[in-house]
Amino acid sequence: MKILFVADSRSPIAQNWIRYFAERGDEIYLASTFQGDIGFPLAKLEFTPVAFSAVKQTQRPKSAASLTVNFRTRIRQWIGPLTLPRSAKKLRAFIQQVQPDLIHALRVPYEGMLAATANTKIPLIASVWGNDFTLHAPSTPLMSYYTRKTMQAVSALHADCERDIRLAAKWSFDSNKPTLVAPGNGGIRRDVFYPPAELVKEPIVINPRGFRAYVRNDSFFKAIPLVLAKRPDAKFICASMQGEAQAIQWLKELNIEHAVALNPSVSHAEMAKIFRSAQIVVSPSIHDGTPNSLLEGMACGCFPVAGDLESIREWITHAHNGLLVDSSSPQSIADAILLGIEREDLRREAAGLNAEIISTRAAYEHNMKLAGEFYGEVIK
Repeated sequence: MKILFVADSRSPIAQNWIRYFAERGDEIYLASTFQGDIGFPLAKLEFTPVAFSAVKQTQRPKSAASLTVNFRTRIRQWIGPLTLPRSAKKLRAFIQQVQPDLIHALRVPYEGMLAATANTKIPLIASVWGNDFTLHAPSTPLMSYYTRKTMQAVSALHADCERDIRLAAKWSFDSNKPTLVAPGNGGIRRDVFYPPAELVKEPIVINPRGFRAYVRNDSFFKAIPLVLAKRPDAKFICASMQGEAQAIQWLKELNIEHAVALNPSVSHAEMAKIFRSAQIVVSPSIHDGTPNSLLEGMACGCFPVAGDLESIREWITHAHNGLLVDSSSPQSIADAILLGIEREDLRREAAGLNAEIISTRAAYEHNMKLAGEFYGEVIK
């Protein structure tokens, strides 16, 4: 099969998905909206900037302080869609050169919008990631317009949660077209993300989300002294936050420097080791689909504490295999962390339940096999 992906080549989520088809022998082309190496051989990679993605960034993706992330996101939501017609001309030329059997845009803003605006007759699949409908689509009139245009143009839809299949119909997707629900990165590689031999005894808490416009890290950091007041032995690990000015400021203001480690970005293998050293994984988001890092933590035996969202409830039943919280409330987050620390029986039961959930619903090899079959259904 000759497949053209429209994606951000820097994204580990996109890389994990694309790698499967490259390794199984398909002829893979990539129109990347950002400059960056995919890390494995492709037939051809073409840089196709959109929504100011050609502007050189001094920070790695998603690593700026929260105010900067929010400002950047808002600017792109208002002005980014204006770049689509021009960017689509370049993509259209690449499509005509490649003549793929299938185009798959890995995300709606702006990759799906770009592919839809290119307006070719080749079958088009769009992936919906987490907050495409709940955060980005309603943010500005142009974002709403291009989201609807994308949903009308696609031949099929992939989403990382059932909620987004339902929401897609509200954004003009024809529900009679094929759909696939699977984690955005294809799922969990169980040879990398697996539980420790024994339940972790030390009260270690990990936040793997980094800085994102829809993650309430302010609430998470404010929850830490509330936890330490009752469990002074607790330790906190914050992934991809090393050197972040906002995080460092919070540590000083809250007097919690002794209890918190701000980690750099690390490999999947190293991240899995960190998960296996922790009791609890915290995902304090207010918009989300299925967070890949949350599933990875669950696969490594961490007890999940996550924002109470419809999409998260597809994976976590409150007080059964995790706890759901108000991500805007430091007290709610702290209470859940403390309960998770104190209740070994709850953590032990959740670890068993989550291992089964990951095995049956989130395994990479199973989901990517379904994705391959899905592709075949779309182009037949």
